[in-house]
Amino acid sequence: MRQHGLPLPRLPGAGLPLDVARLGVDAALECARRNQLQVSIAVVDGGGHLMAFARTEGTPWHSIQLATEKARTSASFGLPSSTLGDMIDNASERIRMNLLLRPEIVAMGGAFPIQMDGRLVGALGVSGASEEEDIICALAGCEAMVSQVDAAPESEGVEP
Repeated sequence: MRQHGLPLPRLPGAGLPLDVARLGVDAALECARRNQLQVSIAVVDGGGHLMAFARTEGTPWHSIQLATEKARTSASFGLPSSTLGDMIDNASERIRMNLLLRPEIVAMGGAFPIQMDGRLVGALGVSGASEEEDIICALAGCEAMVSQVDAAPESEGVEP
């Protein structure tokens, strides 16, 4: 059989498994449904690339981008998104302005980094409800992921 085009190498994945990302989204979605919340849920890999996503019916469309950007922010800084928000609140005006004017940085609660074997492999972000409710749903998703693999999200000051 003749091959067409360029042969592409198969790169081994050493990051967040897709089934674990989907498990996190499903658990956060179940938490939202149980609490009658309308949210969007995004899981990104360590490079900020979207791996899994879901939203409840009727969720405001702005929450799609916010959930994804919260997750990207968390993965980028390796911190819960609210921790970055607290750090920005306590920074100089120049730092606050420069960080908050950057596109795709969302420094409010609702996203946690995910680590496996001591390495940052991604993050899960939730948006659409109150900040506290987003955090609760994000924690539910992270806890499900942690139960699947030996990974631990950074604490955001909320007990799981």
